[in-house]
Formats: sequence, C-alpha cells, structure tokens
Amino acid sequence: MDSTTGTSDPSQSRSDRQADEQIHGCLVEVMGIGVLILGASGVGKSECVIELVRRGERLVADDVVRLRAESEGERPRLIGWSPEQIRHYIEVRGLGLLSVSDLFGPEATLDECEVGFVVRLVDWQKGGDFERIGLDRERETILGIELPIILLPVHAASSLATLVDLAVRDWRLRERGVNAARRLDERLRGRGGIVASKTLTDGEGI
Repeated sequence: MDSTTGTSDPSQSRSDRQADEQIHGCLVEVMGIGVLILGASGVGKSECVIELVRRGERLVADDVVRLRAESEGERPRLIGWSPEQIRHYIEVRGLGLLSVSDLFGPEATLDECEVGFVVRLVDWQKGGDFERIGLDRERETILGIELPIILLPVHAASSLATLVDLAVRDWRLRERGVNAARRLDERLRGRGGIVASKTLTDGEGI
C-alpha cells in the first residue's frame, strides 16, 4: 500500500484524521456495510461491484480507494473514499469508463463510508488456502485497524456479487453472535466427538 499526501479532499482536514493510504481496489456499501474488495488487475473487482450496484447497493470507489483512520468515539474506524477526479466512475472492461450516478441515479453512490471488512478475490487456478469451514475469520490490519478478511475463489462459474452478498449477511449475523459454522461444529462434537472440520473436509455424512 502506498502512502499518499497532498490531497485536496476536504475530509483530509479533519482533526481526528491520522494517516492516509491509497490502494488499488474497490469500495462498495452492501446492506450498510463498507466492503473493501481487493485482488489482482482483471480478476473481476469492478464487474462484481457493478452487479452489486445493479442490485441496489452503493459504489464508493473503483480502482483507487483512499483510506484514513479515525479515532472518534469508542473505537477506531477506517474510512474510505474515492479521489475527487474519478468519484462515482467505474471502469468496466469492454465498455470503458462509466458514470454510476448517471446510469443508476445519485442514490447508487456514496462519497465515503466506513470499511467493515475486506474481500480478496483470488484466481481459482492459482490456488489458495480457501476457507472450508469458517469457524473464525482471518484478520488484516490497515492503518492500525484490524478488519476481518475473506478470500473468495474466482472461476468461470463464480457469481462474485452473490458471494459478497452472502459474506455480508454472514458477517452481520456474526456481529450479533450467530456463527452457523461454530454451531454446526458444536452439534457434530456432540455426536461422539466428531469434529466438523474433519467431517466436512473428509466428505463424511452428517
């Protein structure tokens, strides 16, 4: 991640602002939760975001996401926004640069939002340690703030927008103390001590 300075964004003058960073990725608000989508160029980040916007979610930034840490209130927050020059625009391969606010209306965009968690899109063929059970989420630290991160495999049959939508719904449940994977693990442990991770990955019946 490259540190940046000298921005003209008015948000930069806030007294509670700490450091700024600029990263390659997308930021979209899904069901009120800011989702930072990362991944290699061409993996499908923008296409995922445009499908989410088509479903009624809101674009914050595409391609370039600026981030700042705020310490206002009881907990630190990570705030993301788009550089002013490309705000509300998205690049879609084959179509070029599109104005999301013109296509879907001003309600389809936000100037900034708090980042709730991170999704990293990974090419399925390149492999990766993809989560199979989901008892706990990995964490990633950005500007000193820990966020849950999910690795999503990308292949021809992927519906990335649906997977991100599911990730947000699951995250909201976990915030309320509902962890479906842990509940199943505890249920299986009650059946003679069978551990869910072994049962599921070995393909045994439940």
